[in-house]
Formats: sequence, C-alpha cells, structure tokens
Amino acid sequence: MHLVAPDILAETQGKGLSLAACITGMVVGLTLWGFAARAQRFWLVLLTTVSAGLYGLSLAETYDVQPLVAGLLMAVAAGVLSVALARLFAFLAGGVAACLLLSALFPTWREPFVFFFAGGFLALSLMRVWLMALASLAGSLLMLYCTLWLLEHLGQIDAAAWAAQRHLLLDWACGGLAVVGFAIQFLLDRRRQRKERRPRDSDKSSKGEPRAWRLWWWGSGDSKRKRAA
Repeated sequence: MHLVAPDILAETQGKGLSLAACITGMVVGLTLWGFAARAQRFWLVLLTTVSAGLYGLSLAETYDVQPLVAGLLMAVAAGVLSVALARLFAFLAGGVAACLLLSALFPTWREPFVFFFAGGFLALSLMRVWLMALASLAGSLLMLYCTLWLLEHLGQIDAAAWAAQRHLLLDWACGGLAVVGFAIQFLLDRRRQRKERRPRDSDKSSKGEPRAWRLWWWGSGDSKRKRAA
C-alpha cells in the first residue's frame, strides 16, 4: 500500500481535471499543510459536516427519505456535534491503537482494559498534536495528487504510469512534506500562544506598577515629611 496510489490516478485518466480544480486543490492542500493549526475547529467542523452529508446521501434510499433532506439533516447534526464527536473518536482511536500495539509487542500479555483507557487519555491530551499531524499529511497528499493531475493536464506526464514507477519516491516525498508541515504548524502555534500571553502579562504589570509606585511614593514622601518635622 502506497500513499500516492496509482489506481486513484488511473481512475481520473481520460476524464481530466480542469486547471482551476487542480490549482484550487493545491491551494487547499497548502492551507492544510502549513496553516491548519490556526483554524483547527473550522477544518474539523467542515470535514465532519461534509462527511456526514455524503453519508446521509448514501442512506437516503435505504430509509425512503429525500437525498437532500437526509444529507442536510446529517450534515447539520454532525456539524453541531463535531467538537464533542472528535474528542470521542480520538479517545476510541487512541484506545484501539494502544491495544493493537500492545498485542503486537507483547502477545502473551492480556490486559487490554487498562491500556485501552491509557491510550485513550493519551490521545485526548495530545489531540491538538494529532490533528496537526493529520492535517499536514492530508495537505501533503492533496498537493501531490493535484500536482500530478496538473502535470497530466498540461501533457507533461502520464500520472498513473509515472507514479507506479516512482512509488517509493512519492512515499518519501509525502512523508517528508508531512513532517515539514507539522513542524511549521507547531512553531506557528507556539508563536501564536506566546503572542496571546504577552498582553495578559503586560496587563498584569500595568495594573500592578501604578499601585506599587503610589505606595512607594507615598511612603517615601511621608518619611521625608517625618524627617523634616
């Protein structure tokens, strides 16, 4: 299994994506790759809403509901509950990942209950970090796919055949881009947090200095009066 799958590229071969669609995908991928940390809730709500809407469209025929109504209701419900659902899914994913890792490393150790909750709580505490990593990986994949589609649209390469011959290079390129994007998001997030702390510290200092200055000035003036008397 490869990150950039030639099968996906082959599905679009002959159909052709427009130049505007390729450029739009690259811009969205770049935003996810390096700047998703500044609006994590927006991307989380958007992804959950769109996914639930598409799922609602697929369920419309099963429950004899109009597709537009089913998709709209599912999208609105998922968008409202997206933040709470994200924390729930993060807890479940962390717990399942911890159990799978434990079973792979220690097959004879049968204590999945404790490690499920330990992995879940660890995933909750590192939720912001995981979201940055997933956003960076998704942005890297989107940029690579759109770049290959753009080159195919311009007649430079056959995207599916080129990716099949260089799948290892594409995997390393996607992984490297994801690591760089995660580092950029992490540094930008730390910088934003420092900027948010500075006004609070300055407010505290500005509120504390006049009072201390007045007390010192009043005390020094009173001592001078006493000495003069």
